[in-house]
Amino acid sequence: MSRRKTERLLNLVICLLATRRPLSAEQIRHAVPGYDPENDEAFQRMFERDKTELREIGIPIEVHRDPWEDDPGYRIVRQAYELPEITLEADEAAVIGLAAQVWQRASLAEAASGALIKLQAGGAPADLAESPLELRLDTRDPAFPALWEAVRDRRAVTFAYRSAGSESVLTRVVEPWGVVSRGGRWYAVGHDRDRDAPRVFRLSRIAGPVSPVGRPGAVTVPEGVDLRSMVGFQEAPNERVALIKVRQGTCAGLRHAAREVRTGPGEWDEADVTFADPERLAGWIASLGSDAEVIDPPDAREAVIRRLKGAFQTAGDPNCER
Repeated sequence: MSRRKTERLLNLVICLLATRRPLSAEQIRHAVPGYDPENDEAFQRMFERDKTELREIGIPIEVHRDPWEDDPGYRIVRQAYELPEITLEADEAAVIGLAAQVWQRASLAEAASGALIKLQAGGAPADLAESPLELRLDTRDPAFPALWEAVRDRRAVTFAYRSAGSESVLTRVVEPWGVVSRGGRWYAVGHDRDRDAPRVFRLSRIAGPVSPVGRPGAVTVPEGVDLRSMVGFQEAPNERVALIKVRQGTCAGLRHAAREVRTGPGEWDEADVTFADPERLAGWIASLGSDAEVIDPPDAREAVIRRLKGAFQTAGDPNCER
């Protein structure tokens, strides 16, 4: 949904909530920004679509017909629109709190915090997020936000992708059905238009931005599709050792995980770290910023560089939500 349409729908809801008496379509046309005051036919089509969309998401627009008026009036009764007081059992509150915790360090942290605030405002316990357990979900892959939005909006996307065991990058056009986490990695599952078949794409192998294709609502998820079973394969472990420069006095977690740490030149130490997946190692090292640098092997070093370039491109995108 475009920002202009979202603003128009929100303004329409506010207008119909604030009025003390039903408003005619003509009054709404001049009161709500976003409607064309010149073209009658275009306004009627847009207004009918907006009413339908709001009703489909559960907003009760009432129609009032006055025998003394030619046109019907519209309003939203506040009592019918507002949610009742929210009452959660202890186990329900715990599950919601854990779910919010999972996303606190992910790209949806702001949305998770906002959801908790809304629940608490509605009467839910204030300590929803407090728990003796701490769960975290890593979604630092630069491609994650755009793919998540595409799944939400039922919209196709295109991106450059490196297949496993290959350095060649090919452009793919995909109708995404969902985004799934498995073994600490994220995968997009959907229909590959070029190959006309279902495919699984690992997000860490996506090179560069993910761009929308076509209009929202164009993607249909097959009934009964099991995304987790489609991602349910195990990659054979092939452990190697990476040589990593670590700034002295930093990266305690990396030092603890290393097989060996040696004093290096200047302000640097050298750490030997065992890894199986260069992309997963790259996500970890990239999160350490300028305090760690992969020296060898070359594919792990290149994976870190790709990860940092992707994050830089995402941060520089004016359409990227922050």
